[in-house]
Amino acid sequence: MLHIGHGYDVHAFAEGRKLILGGVDIPHARGLDGHSDADVLAHALMDALLGAMRAEDIGQLFPDTDPAYEGADSLKLLSHVAALARERGYVIVDADCTIAAQAPKMAPHRQAMRQNLAAAMGVDVAQVGVKATTTERLGFVGREEGIAAWAVALLEDGRC
Repeated sequence: MLHIGHGYDVHAFAEGRKLILGGVDIPHARGLDGHSDADVLAHALMDALLGAMRAEDIGQLFPDTDPAYEGADSLKLLSHVAALARERGYVIVDADCTIAAQAPKMAPHRQAMRQNLAAAMGVDVAQVGVKATTTERLGFVGREEGIAAWAVALLEDGRC
């Protein structure tokens, strides 16, 4: 049986932080605010995987009230979620992600993001899509107040 999950996350820009997306340190004047490294792309993908498993969300699994996750590497958290999926009998079939950012440009980093996310999940890079869009200067993304990301994940339940 196939299961699909959808994930969404958003983080505001913050001074004095690195901008980490899909595990890539992207040169930019500001990074994203968050308890962990604030990798909005990895966070959306984790929630998509958890949604496909009908499991808890990342806020329950990695609460921002737990000091253990302060500054955490989101790729390590993604790896943990992928391992959880395998432990529960699921196979990661495919994932597709979209980043909404007015700036900086994501295209130069897209392939590295795909490779990082695939490696963290233990799948082939061909199973992970990453694309980016602007919001034509509309909304909080368009005003360059933050970045949003969406992800969908397709899992196969190996127990069926």
